[in-house]
Amino acid sequence: MYQKENTCCFTGHRPMKLPWGANESDPRCLELKAEIAARLEGAYQQGYRKFICGMAIGCDMYFAEAVLELRARYGDVCLEAAIPCGAQPERWHKKERERYNELIDRADEVNVLQVAYTPDCMMKRNKYMVDNSSMLIACFDGRPGGTMSTILYAQRSGLSVLICDIE
Repeated sequence: MYQKENTCCFTGHRPMKLPWGANESDPRCLELKAEIAARLEGAYQQGYRKFICGMAIGCDMYFAEAVLELRARYGDVCLEAAIPCGAQPERWHKKERERYNELIDRADEVNVLQVAYTPDCMMKRNKYMVDNSSMLIACFDGRPGGTMSTILYAQRSGLSVLICDIE
């Protein structure tokens, strides 16, 4: 049912790279969340039905929550949690782990790509998401890092890339 052609993945920054940090009530954060929701609605209208999220804190969680809201409106939406390693949330604060666990419980598919952490597991997760999608939505501020690497890999792989600018 879900093919690469109707699958969209996501990449974005963690709170430490966001101008508002973890303050999700900041108007800039609310604006970004609205843009993510609008991009998802647009992707849905273009025929995308499966959405893959890497489940990191920050923008990934905004994306996963927006996909779940989309699924509440349209029953044929699938959220896949692509988890880089089983240890992903171990060092997070309790509140972040609870949010993560709730999202995992609500996901339609959960793929843990490897058991233990390795220095390259996040990039392997990003490559997996891109390799199984035809569109990438990214929340990006222009700085080098994992988000930029994922965008560049997606562009080289021929994916349609939509950028939500972070300022």
